[in-house]
Amino acid sequence: MNKPKNTLTLFLQRFLLLIIIYQLIRIGFYFYNQSFFQEINLKIFLGGLIFDLAILGYINIIFVILHLVPGKFQENKKYQNFLFYSFFIINGIILSTNFIDYEYFRFIGRRSSFSIITAEGMSNEIGGLLISYIKDYWQIPIMMIISLFTFWLCLKKIKYQTVKTFSKIGNYVTLLFVVGLLFIAGRGIGRKPISLVDATNYGPIGSSALVLNTPFSIMKTLSKKENLKEIKYFSEAEAKSIFNPIQTFSYPEFNKKNVVLIILESFGNENIQRGQTPFLDSLIQKSYYFKNAFANGKLSIDAVPSTISSIPGLMNKSIISSNYALNEVNGLPKILKENGYETSFFHGAFNGSQNFDKYANVAGFDTYYGKDEYIGPKSFDGKWGVFDEDFMQFFAKEINNFKQPFFTTLFTVSSHAPFTIPEKYKNKFPKGTTEIHESIAYTDFALKEFFKTAEKMPWYENTIFVITSDHTSSTGEELQYKNNVGKFRIPILFYVPNDESMIAVDEKNFQQIDILPSLMDYLQLNTKIISYGKSYKSKDDYVVNYLDNVYNLEMGDFYLAFDGTKTLGLYNWKTDPLLKENLSDKNPENKQKMERFIKAYIQSFNHRVSKNQLTVK
Repeated sequence: MNKPKNTLTLFLQRFLLLIIIYQLIRIGFYFYNQSFFQEINLKIFLGGLIFDLAILGYINIIFVILHLVPGKFQENKKYQNFLFYSFFIINGIILSTNFIDYEYFRFIGRRSSFSIITAEGMSNEIGGLLISYIKDYWQIPIMMIISLFTFWLCLKKIKYQTVKTFSKIGNYVTLLFVVGLLFIAGRGIGRKPISLVDATNYGPIGSSALVLNTPFSIMKTLSKKENLKEIKYFSEAEAKSIFNPIQTFSYPEFNKKNVVLIILESFGNENIQRGQTPFLDSLIQKSYYFKNAFANGKLSIDAVPSTISSIPGLMNKSIISSNYALNEVNGLPKILKENGYETSFFHGAFNGSQNFDKYANVAGFDTYYGKDEYIGPKSFDGKWGVFDEDFMQFFAKEINNFKQPFFTTLFTVSSHAPFTIPEKYKNKFPKGTTEIHESIAYTDFALKEFFKTAEKMPWYENTIFVITSDHTSSTGEELQYKNNVGKFRIPILFYVPNDESMIAVDEKNFQQIDILPSLMDYLQLNTKIISYGKSYKSKDDYVVNYLDNVYNLEMGDFYLAFDGTKTLGLYNWKTDPLLKENLSDKNPENKQKMERFIKAYIQSFNHRVSKNQLTVK
């Protein structure tokens, strides 16, 4: 006959099993993404244990109560079966979310948030993309099933059919004590509750995703709102003297050229000038090319406000899907419309995808063209939208109907996972070395065909083409593209037919938010704007982006990582692209200068975004 087990021992054995399973999942996450974590140490896994205890503490408070509340019902087999199955099902579902980030981490560079898990702004695409995800990354569902099966088998081995409880008083004291411990584990023992940013304390820069777990990240981003905190590093006057986003442009004559902005999906630096993009490579030779260009975010949804409105993504949530989405912005559409331009936005995906249509409306575009407005050959990729070649031809023909001058934006789709290309082009493009390369080559071909059509159009010679990527891709063998500098390296170029002054290679640091002020200078507009970027004519040489609760600042040859309170590291990213040597102690003057700049920048951004002050009144 089995010896009765007290209910506290039963709960503790189950809870310990969960801790072990979470650690095994973290180890699996590390080996699956090993190339992204060049340095690991015991501190990372100790930090991981703290974050595992945090999420497990909150989830299992209810189970402590169900295990330890005294009463004869505890000895009832049906009740114990209920406890067993509910413990397995609820904890099993929650721990399974960790497997989403085994692959998705490669795309976004951090653990998933609530809005990503719920596919906010992608309701039409999610069904097809989920099927593709399971098909293309079949090993991840298998690993998840193995983990759940292991959890089930080990849970079954913890005998629970015969239990006993303490006396009523003893059980209530034990219950209060254990609930208190789990609450402390969930909250953390610091002055403030444990948060996502605390993960930066447990490992090298870029290792926060290994420290964290996905359920904790989801829990901390459950609210659709992300309120920016007012930060006062400096007095208002001192902050403005360090960084002031108000910029004035004054010219005697207007250079009334059309503007075509093309945002190429996932065309990070790791994918160009390596044989996959012959047309874009040739265009670079005839353009004003920014050799050291950066994205201001890791998601497509970040690229639109960055390129259109010069607003960087300095939150864990994109401004498009945040509670600041309806802030008044004075981006390219409104500025150019005031100067007589017709404006439009084209995106071949489902209408409403990633809330681009809503932001296009807020930004001031006259017209939005999505999959619903497409006219042309049947060309749906089955998952995401209209194939790039056909949509770009539609784009070129629609432009022909616009009154000059016009400003139009195109966002491509075909080089987005699952990287589908038309059947007729299968095996016609180089496969490359990673799964995205064939679709990159296809979109490069589509771009070439677009320019073949465009150069025959009457508006072509009077147009500046701005070409950029939304962000880097998830793949790439080179280690330099897997740290907090390389994860943002993208191509940006200005191509202006018959303007030889716009053929050059610029080595200054450049970013997506620099596109707007640069166009103000090139078009010679008279305007005053708020921009967190700078013109290509400026002597300033900085780039700012944000990832996994770390502010990244490139200034000249140096890169500073800042977590909002302290510097995490200073590196010469040009001579040390793998960021091996931390120069914080060796170069204190540069560290102080860059730290002052990023603090003033954050202070201005948080204040203006939270107070809806992104326009000059």
